[in-house]
Amino acid sequence: MTAGRLIVWRHGRTEWNLQNKIQGQADIPLDEVGIAQARAAAARLASLAPTRLFASDLQRAAATAAELASLTDLKIEYDEELREIDVDDWAGLTSAELAAINPEAAARIASGDPQRRGTNGETVEEVATRFAAALSRISTEGTAEDTIVIATHGLAARVGICVFLGIPQSNWAAFGGLSNCNWVSLLPGRHGWRIEEWNAGSLPEPVMSDDPQH
Repeated sequence: MTAGRLIVWRHGRTEWNLQNKIQGQADIPLDEVGIAQARAAAARLASLAPTRLFASDLQRAAATAAELASLTDLKIEYDEELREIDVDDWAGLTSAELAAINPEAAARIASGDPQRRGTNGETVEEVATRFAAALSRISTEGTAEDTIVIATHGLAARVGICVFLGIPQSNWAAFGGLSNCNWVSLLPGRHGWRIEEWNAGSLPEPVMSDDPQH
C-alpha cells in the first residue's frame, strides 16, 4: 500500500542556523524562535489530520515533531535515516571559516561538484540516497487514507526528495532550499509521486541551513 500524502517538514531555527554554522549531525537544539516556528507550523499541519509522525532523532527535528505530537496525540517514530548530512569535523564551522581552511572544498560545494563533507562525512549523493530510501520505506507503510508527516532537515530533505521522485541530479539545483519549519507536500499519482507544494509554510523566509544551494 501507499500513503495518501507525505509532508516532509524541516525543523525550526537553531542558534547555529542564525550564526551560519554548519550543523550536520551535531545535536543542536531549537532556539526560542525555532520553538515558536515549530509551534505555529504544527498548528497548520494539524489541520491536515496527520495519521503518522516520523522524525529524525536529532533533537532539533525531534522537538519540532513534538509540537505536532502534542496537538494530535500521535506517537513520534524516530528514524536515524532521516538525519541531516554527516559533515564530520566540519560541524561548528561557518561557511567563511570553511572557505579559509579548505578553499578547494568550499569552491567545489559552491559549484555543485561532488565533495565529501569533513574528513569522513557524507557526500550529497550519499545523503540523497539514504533519505530517499527512508521515504520509500515510510511511504509504503501507509494506506491511501494516511497523511504522514516527517520532521527532518533541509539539505537531506531537498536532495532526498529529488532522488525519491526520480529527478536527475543535474536538475537538483532547480529546487530551492527549505526555510526553517517549511515543508514539502508530496502526493501519489498515476505515474508515481509528485510535488503538491514546495517550501510551503511561511514564505518569504530566509534559508539558513547546511544547504548552500540557495
